[in-house]
Amino acid sequence: MATAKLGDRVRVHYQGRLEDGRVFSSTYAENEPFEFTIGEPNLLPGFNQALVGMAEGDKKTIVVPEENAYGKHKPEFVFCMEKSQVPEGLEVQLGKRLQVRLNQGSTAIVTVTAITDDTVILDANDPLAGKTITFEIELLKIR
Repeated sequence: MATAKLGDRVRVHYQGRLEDGRVFSSTYAENEPFEFTIGEPNLLPGFNQALVGMAEGDKKTIVVPEENAYGKHKPEFVFCMEKSQVPEGLEVQLGKRLQVRLNQGSTAIVTVTAITDDTVILDANDPLAGKTITFEIELLKIR
């Protein structure tokens, strides 16, 4: 039976859980398998590596530490913004994701992590940064 290797196009079902057991993503829940090429740079290294050597129908549970997932949470990506700088009409709520323009002219997606009377605290880290993730993976098809 053929096993998956770098460069193979595969279809998988997966469920991603945080250490507290909370599911953050599941193709089972969406009933839509994920198709990709093993080794694609936009995938988590730990996820890519886990599929190498699996055969169709194989299931595996892997634990991906933060450094092989979304990286460590970087305090320098957390910043404070004066409420007076918030564009008029923009509703700022705790946990809301926003796109902001940075000083250099580029944009970033940030999460509102705190709101005070005068300021809004924004975090440009990925919401999964600093977290160890567990994936349950089922290899459906090697193309």
